[in-house]
Formats: sequence, C-alpha cells, structure tokens
Amino acid sequence: MAGKVLVLNQDYRALTVCSVQRAFLLVYMQKAELVSNAENFYLRTVSSLFPAPSIIRLHSYVNIPYKGVVLSRQNIFKRDGHSCQYCGTHSDLTLDHVLPRSRGGQSSWDNLVAACKSCNSKKGDQTPDEASMPLKRKPFKPSFFMFLREFSGNIQEDWLVYLGKGGRA
Repeated sequence: MAGKVLVLNQDYRALTVCSVQRAFLLVYMQKAELVSNAENFYLRTVSSLFPAPSIIRLHSYVNIPYKGVVLSRQNIFKRDGHSCQYCGTHSDLTLDHVLPRSRGGQSSWDNLVAACKSCNSKKGDQTPDEASMPLKRKPFKPSFFMFLREFSGNIQEDWLVYLGKGGRA
C-alpha cells in the first residue's frame, strides 16, 4: 500500500496528498467520502474487500488561509528534477545560491538551485554569468497546485481535473 491519494476539501479543492492507509481510515471513520478509487487495487481484510481510494473528499470544510509550498532542500530538488542546474548530473547534489550569500543573496525560491558538489565548488563565490556557467532553468517559486501536479511524482489521471487551477473544472 505505497500509493498516494488526493485529498479534496469539502468544496472539491485539492488540499494535499496522503497515504492510502490514511485515506482509507478517513473514509472508514466517515470523515471523508470516496470520490474515485484506484483501478484493480483493493484493500483486503479476512472477510471483506474494499476499493482502494484514489481521491477522497472531506465532509467538513478545512479553512487554510494560505497554501504555499514550503521552501526546503527536498522541495528544491523536486522542482529541479533532482538534477544539477549547471551540468545536468543526478548525483552528489547540494544547494547553490545563484547570487552568493556573501554578496547579499537570500535563501529563497528565486535564488536557490540544485547543483552537484563539483559545479557548486567550481562556481564558488561568483554568479553564473561571472563563472560562465549558465543555468539550465531559471529558479522560480512553484504554486501549491503546480507543485502537486508536476513535482510530487506519480500523478494519477483522475486527479488532473482537480489539479487544474485548484478547483473543480
């Protein structure tokens, strides 16, 4: 049961992604309803067979004033496809400040990129232009829905209608 389930708020807006176990428990405890189940995937007990959830909707509205993507090392790696933004390698990754911190660069979505240790060391205390090391892609802050849709891996086809613009299409 390593699958993921899209959790919708009462108004059908995407809230988060959770484990199949957590989603099944919410449905079983009648805190959520099953919107869509995973094809050919069932949860079995000794005497029962239940469809595994793919999308659930909460019965009670959850008020979340701001839903953003947390700036973290792993989220930067996800945004950058787990590859160095200078040479494209997928191994030995670390974070690099595009504008070095020693020159006023901040730790922000727009200034951090994934970089291999070799490129990070080669770039040193310079900007990419000064080091003649152009970025593969300019860093950006992903929206919550973009992050769910494009960077959280294994997006199921039935989720897409709810991940379009954060609501029901």
